[in-house]
Amino acid sequence: MDPSFSPSLYFGSCTGCRKAVYGEGRACRAMGHLFHDTCFTCCVCSEKLTGKPFYTVSGRIYCVKDFMYPGVHPSSEVCNSCGFLLMDMVLQARGKSYHPSCFCCVVCRQSLEGQQFTVDAESRVYCVSDYHKVKAPLCAACREPILPTEGSQGSIRVVSFDRNYHPECYRGEVNLI
Repeated sequence: MDPSFSPSLYFGSCTGCRKAVYGEGRACRAMGHLFHDTCFTCCVCSEKLTGKPFYTVSGRIYCVKDFMYPGVHPSSEVCNSCGFLLMDMVLQARGKSYHPSCFCCVVCRQSLEGQQFTVDAESRVYCVSDYHKVKAPLCAACREPILPTEGSQGSIRVVSFDRNYHPECYRGEVNLI
């Protein structure tokens, strides 16, 4: 018989399995409860958590990875961009919540925290300059995008017969052929 299982080394009952805990180095204390090392595990992935950081929600124990993954446990807010839990600072934009580092332009990936931004029809977020570069109409004459002039928020264009032109490219000629 293994001497570490002697009744003199009885520590109590495991909170996880309700069986007796005998012997040193085979158990841990967490949240004021005793657990076998093999019973103190993440309720999602069963990772052993003795000596590791963990979270508890409604009495259930989670490893860090599973706690941060949305949909695993009841959570009030997840980032609209990455889908992970919002634990610290939250940026609110367009009625949605984001990690400040996740609220960025879809083109240049620059953070838009405290910056002007715009949104396209598919709800993608752009810095203003990239939005104009990507969504600007092309001039029918020179095939270059029609962009706002420096310091301006909007662009000036001529529209003729459903075609867009830079004012300097438009000739005003009508070809009826």
